[in-house]
Amino acid sequence: MDMRHLGETLINERLPFVRDLARSYMGVDMVTEPVPVRPVIHYTMGGIDTDRHAKTPLSGLYAAGECACISINGSNRLGSNSLTECLVFGREAGKQAAAQTALSSSADTSLVKESRNTSQAGLADLFMRENTGDSVAQLRREMNDAMESGAGIYRSAESLNETCTTIARLRERFNAVALEDKSNVYNTDLIQALELKSMIEVAQAMAHSALQRCESRGSHQRLDFCERDDENYLKHTLAHYQGVNAPGIDYRDVVISKSQPGQRIYGGGT
Repeated sequence: MDMRHLGETLINERLPFVRDLARSYMGVDMVTEPVPVRPVIHYTMGGIDTDRHAKTPLSGLYAAGECACISINGSNRLGSNSLTECLVFGREAGKQAAAQTALSSSADTSLVKESRNTSQAGLADLFMRENTGDSVAQLRREMNDAMESGAGIYRSAESLNETCTTIARLRERFNAVALEDKSNVYNTDLIQALELKSMIEVAQAMAHSALQRCESRGSHQRLDFCERDDENYLKHTLAHYQGVNAPGIDYRDVVISKSQPGQRIYGGGT
């Protein structure tokens, strides 16, 4: 982005923070040089499947905010709507959870205990592993590269298949990742490993979902299927894991109230 024509006085007045960032992180002074730009991930569309009461398909689990897909905006976080959504559905989630707890005289905790035991076993395994060469940083870098090259702004069946294959291999390699820090207090190495495990699962869900959606819709742009296909794909994609390495993909109908889906056009076209 070339902003040299603005001049140093105007840049210092209106864009001092941007100038400082460019100098600090890129070694570029926007007064005398163009600033390099590239696309980045701002947020993820969709999220945990919920109804309008913030209830998920898993009994007792409620979700609200940007982690959830309540679908009031077509599973997309529109600008400035996130705070309102958190307030409205955060309150609803609390009300519904409290009501369910009040009605449960003897709550079934077997699922909670099973999940706790599985998580504790996974943590113990991470601490016990010996280093086999792969690091969290290396796998995360490879995951980022695979998602950007194969499931980025423009994707195709070929690129998505390659990404699905790469992510599956990374998931297998993660099972041999060991922690460098074995301490039990403020272990950031452990946090990064757990984050990577979840990110790989989300990456798999996104890549497989995109591969099976043979159309272009919104920010999902397939070079081999350039048009939107409402007849086959006007529906939500639901990805789920059931003890398998690759996610299963299902669909749920979209509820349309007042506004019909429109064509996404940038610029002055009709």
